[in-house]
Amino acid sequence: MVSPTQKLDAQQLFAKNMRRIRKKEKQLTQEQVAERAGLHPNYISSVERGERNISIANIERIARALDVTMAELVTPKKE
Repeated sequence: MVSPTQKLDAQQLFAKNMRRIRKKEKQLTQEQVAERAGLHPNYISSVERGERNISIANIERIARALDVTMAELVTPKKE
């Protein structure tokens, strides 16, 4: 069983990757990502803050909006 800490870690990893890709790699605003994904900008903002445990369907929508694979959003970046 997954502990609450692991869930939080996964949410934070997703948020960090999403923010990095959106800002540094794609130079997009949260509003642009929201529009491309068909989601509300407030939802995108809360996802980036790690406040949402989002569905796999919304992970796919965000990945498509950012033009990346779903895996890129949930994989730790090697530095």
